[in-house]
Amino acid sequence: MGTKDTTTRQYAELIVDGRTHRLPIVEGSEGERAIDIRRLRAETGLVTLDSGYMNTGACTSSITYLDGERGVLRYRGYAVDELADKCSFVEVAYLLVHGTLPTRRQLTHFSRLLGRYALIHEDMIHFFDRFPPHAHPMAILSSMVNALSTFYPEITENPLENLDCMVARLLSKVRTIAAFSYKKSIGHPLVYPRHDLSYCANFLNMMFDSPVQPYEIRPEAVAALNKVLILHGDHEQNCSTSTVRIVGSARVNLYASISAGISALWGPLHGGANQAVVEMLERIYNGGGDFRKYVEMAKDPSSLFRLSGFGHRVYKTYDPRARVIKKTCDDLLEALNVSDPLLDIAKELEEYALKDDYFLERNLYPNVDFYSGIIYRALGIPKNMFTVMFALGRLPGWIAHWKELWDDPESRLYRPRQIYTGPGAREFVPLDDRVEAGDEDVPCAGR
Repeated sequence: MGTKDTTTRQYAELIVDGRTHRLPIVEGSEGERAIDIRRLRAETGLVTLDSGYMNTGACTSSITYLDGERGVLRYRGYAVDELADKCSFVEVAYLLVHGTLPTRRQLTHFSRLLGRYALIHEDMIHFFDRFPPHAHPMAILSSMVNALSTFYPEITENPLENLDCMVARLLSKVRTIAAFSYKKSIGHPLVYPRHDLSYCANFLNMMFDSPVQPYEIRPEAVAALNKVLILHGDHEQNCSTSTVRIVGSARVNLYASISAGISALWGPLHGGANQAVVEMLERIYNGGGDFRKYVEMAKDPSSLFRLSGFGHRVYKTYDPRARVIKKTCDDLLEALNVSDPLLDIAKELEEYALKDDYFLERNLYPNVDFYSGIIYRALGIPKNMFTVMFALGRLPGWIAHWKELWDDPESRLYRPRQIYTGPGAREFVPLDDRVEAGDEDVPCAGR
């Protein structure tokens, strides 16, 4: 329980072996409270055990506020739904990194930098030819981003000296790399970025323009992509963001830190969830469209089937991003005159889940991944690019956290502790005296 001393600072009391230890309580700007255990091991010889870091605050941060119980998400104090409704992705990227929304002059300058740095070094284009034809775009993206440090080493010398150039270079080049990786995967010629197009319009044009079939840039498509990227802009200390901070704590350059974040995002439990949703909806559709059968399978503890797109590690109510993305999905499909049977199944499934006690008792509400994949389908983006799109959206958040880490005078190398559960001290046995345990050589597959 918390107590107060004469300086009105709050403390928690921990009793270990009959001795009382007072641990400071830290309070954030939104009333979040945490017990500061940074002196715990020095004072008690103990560490905490928190698998998955569910109850551990690894840092203080002024970037994103998330309240999972109330369904609140704010970037730098601004509600995410308001930003998605009123801002471009470039504005929100600026906000996340700098802490304030840009003025018109600042936005114009930043947008020009994005145009200036859109091209990647021509020698890097040959890298795409060395990947296998069906290499996953996330593997290509992670490798190419890491390689950027060899072509632009000046960013590693004093990375915060010219912040706008650093941020614009990474935001713009990652967009180009993502589009190029898709073009290479389908054997189409590359489409270079244009200075006269906005960030999202440029990406769509690089993805889908062709010498034999020019791409029509629909404003509705651009608007939808802006919203989806904004909604993915940051999400507090998630797996990939924590990875960026962990790697960055070793004072690794920004490119390597972002590359590590991309690899973490690739996991199906993290950024790959939107692809899993579409594959689930496809399975339901191909199985006759009776989603209730699959709902019952998901409820059965003995079944391996799981419904994707429901529930969240943090949110215990409706994901605030899901409301925005659902409307965005409806508006886009109506504007493009697209009829998607998967959307029909998704709507019926959502309506059913929001009335079913099984879902409600377990706080299994639709999350942001539930509709984002359908939006990508409508835009023509293939499933293996879904996680790449997530990375594009999350990029400014990663950069903001990396910068915050570097700016923090109290930042230290991340080095978690563990509780060892292996064997105790053993006596060494020479090789010839070791008893065989029936081990046999097992041939390895491949070459």
